[in-house]
Amino acid sequence: MIYNPRLLLLFLAVRAYDNHAKCGLVWIPHVVAYRCRTCGISPCMSICRDCFKRGNHRNHDFNMFLSQAGGACDCGDTSVMKAEGFCSDHGLNNCQNKAPVPDDLMLVAEAMMPRLILRMLLHFREYSATNVDSGDCRRTAEFCNGYCAMLMEFNNMGELMRRVMTRTLIDRGVYRRLLEPPYPSSCYGAYVRKGTGQYEEALRQFPSPEPPHEYRHLAALGRTIVHETLLEEFIFWTFKYEFQQQIVCFLLNMLPDQDYKEHLTRTFVMHYCRIPSVLELSSDPDTLSNRVVHMSVQLFSNESLALKMVEELSLLHVMIISLRQMMARILTPHTLHDPEHNFHYVVDCAERVMKEHCYWPLVSDFNNVLSHESVALVFLKDDNLIDMWFQFLSMLQGMNVNIREIISHVEYESSSYYAAFSCELEASAYPMWSIISHLQEPSHAPLAKKIMMYCVNYLQDWLDAINFYLQPRFEKNEMSRASFHFPLHRYLAAFICQGVKTMGMSLNDILPSADLLPKLMMHPLRVQVSTNMFNYTPHRYQPCTCGL
Repeated sequence: MIYNPRLLLLFLAVRAYDNHAKCGLVWIPHVVAYRCRTCGISPCMSICRDCFKRGNHRNHDFNMFLSQAGGACDCGDTSVMKAEGFCSDHGLNNCQNKAPVPDDLMLVAEAMMPRLILRMLLHFREYSATNVDSGDCRRTAEFCNGYCAMLMEFNNMGELMRRVMTRTLIDRGVYRRLLEPPYPSSCYGAYVRKGTGQYEEALRQFPSPEPPHEYRHLAALGRTIVHETLLEEFIFWTFKYEFQQQIVCFLLNMLPDQDYKEHLTRTFVMHYCRIPSVLELSSDPDTLSNRVVHMSVQLFSNESLALKMVEELSLLHVMIISLRQMMARILTPHTLHDPEHNFHYVVDCAERVMKEHCYWPLVSDFNNVLSHESVALVFLKDDNLIDMWFQFLSMLQGMNVNIREIISHVEYESSSYYAAFSCELEASAYPMWSIISHLQEPSHAPLAKKIMMYCVNYLQDWLDAINFYLQPRFEKNEMSRASFHFPLHRYLAAFICQGVKTMGMSLNDILPSADLLPKLMMHPLRVQVSTNMFNYTPHRYQPCTCGL
C-alpha cells in the first residue's frame, strides 16, 4: 500500500497507461484458487478468485482448491488456457486503447531501477558466507521481505513499470556497467570489489554435481556457470538462499512479460541441476519443495516454452540425470532373495531423501513437462532418455522389503513403508500415466513397442541380477519376505494394455517370450500371496494394495 502522496500520484499516472493483457497475480501457499479443466490447456492452469468470478465458467468442469505450493493467475495467457475462459479484464480483446505514453514519463524509473535491483544483489553478496541459522541470515531474510515488497509495489504500477524492471534484469549491458571492473576509487568501489570476491567464493562453493561423462557437453549440466545479467545472478542467489518466499513472489510477479518469462525459464534450467543439493542440505525440505515448485510450475506449464527448453537446453536430460543422481546416493543392496547371490541395488527408503520426499520437486516438474504431448513425443523418440529413465526405475524395483513378523507384535509400522509407496506413485506411476495419455493412435504403436522392449530388457537384467530362476516353489525363508514395488512390471503391463486397447496391437506380437513370461508372473503373484499372508483375517479377503 502506497501512503506517500507524491508516490501515489506517480503510481496513478503510470497506471493510467497500463494496457496489460494478463493477470499474473501471484499468491503464496494456503490461498484459495480455481482450476477449470474445460478452459485449461495445461493441467497446471490456475486462476485467482477475482478472475474466476469475472469469467464465465458456468457448467464447466472446475474446482476450488487450497494452493499447496503457491501459484500465479493464468487469466489472459493463451498458452495455458483458452481465450473463452478469460475474465472481462484480461485478454487481448479486452485491452483498452490507451493514449500514447509521454516520452519523459519513465525516465526517472529507467535511471533508478538498475540501482534499486543492484542494492539487493550487493546485499546477497555481503551476507553470502553467513550460517543459515545465524542472526545475520535472519536479518537478510527480513531485508529481502521488505525490499521485495517495495519492488513488487513498483511492479503493480502496471505494464510500463514492469517493462522497465524486466529490461533492467535481462540487459547484459546493465550488468557489465554496474558490476564489472574497473571500480571507482571510493568507499563504494571498495565495497563492490569486496562483494565481487564474496560472490566468486559463493560460486566456488556451490557447483553442480559431476555430470555423466557422456553429457558433460550439455550447457545446463556444466560444473560452473557464468552470469551475464542481473536476472542470472538473482536466480543464483535464489537457489543459494533456499527460495525465500518473497524473492520467489517478486520474480514471478513479472511473468506477464513474455520476453522476461523466457529469460527466467532459461536461467532456471541452467541452474536446475543444483536443486538436489539444495534440497538435501535444507533443514526444511518440505517448505523448500513447495517454493521450488511454486516457481517451476509457472515456467514449465507453457508447452511451447517447455519444448524450447527441451530442444535447446536438453531439459529432459537435466531432469532425469538430476533425479537419478539424487537416488544413486542412497542405494542399498537388495535383500528380497539370497543376499549372497543378489547383485541388485535399490533405494534405501529409510534415508532422509525418501522419508522427507526431497525428490518431489524433480518428479513434479518431470510430470508437468510430460503433460505436453510435444515434449512426451520427444522423450519417446530418444533412446538415451528412455534408457536413463529405466535405469532410474530399476532403482525402485523390489525396494523396501517387508519381513513378516510371526513372534512379536509390531506396534508401529516403519515410516519407510509410506515413503516407498509415495515414491512409486509420484516418481514412477504418474510419469507413466502422463506418457500413456498421449499414446492414443495406431501411429503411436512403434513408440509403445519401444517402451515395452526396454521394459523386457530391464526386467531380464533385473532377474539376472537377483539370480532368480523359476522353481516350483520359493525357499521357505523367502516366503516371509516381500516387496510390493515392481515398477518395471507395472510399466510393461500398462503399455501392453494401452497397445491392445487403443493402438490395435496383437498380444502375440507384444508379449514376452514363453521362457520369460512365467518368470515375470512370479513376483506379482507373490505380492498377492504375501498381501493375504500379511493381512489375513479368517472371514475377510484382503485385496492387494500394490496397484498391480
